Amino acid sequence: MASLGIVKAMCFVLIAVALVAPLAEAAVSCSMVVSDLKPCLSYVQGGNVVPAACCGGIKHLYGASKTTQDRQSVCNCLKSLARSYSGINLDKAAGLPGKCGVNIPYKIDPSTDCSK
Repeated sequence: MASLGIVKAMCFVLIAVALVAPLAEAAVSCSMVVSDLKPCLSYVQGGNVVPAACCGGIKHLYGASKTTQDRQSVCNCLKSLARSYSGINLDKAAGLPGKCGVNIPYKIDPSTDCSK
């Protein structure tokens, strides 16, 4: 049997590792995408001006999408949203990141392959 001192030392090490190890970040959820991009809806459905809150949401979403899994999650959600909302001008939607000063590695379009 291990001595009480060794058990305490092992517990201390495990606690220290748990506190120091970086926390795993969850993938960006589709509800987060919807929340961040909701201010953009009026523009992509025919508005003339990109709302400031829309650009703020795009920039927040871009900053939160750090991993490949996050970016794929956002891409898949955008595809789903593009199909589910009526009256969306896909050209306007695709141009939003550029209008907001953000460069994303894929086109916002229902035909985009999010696995790549």
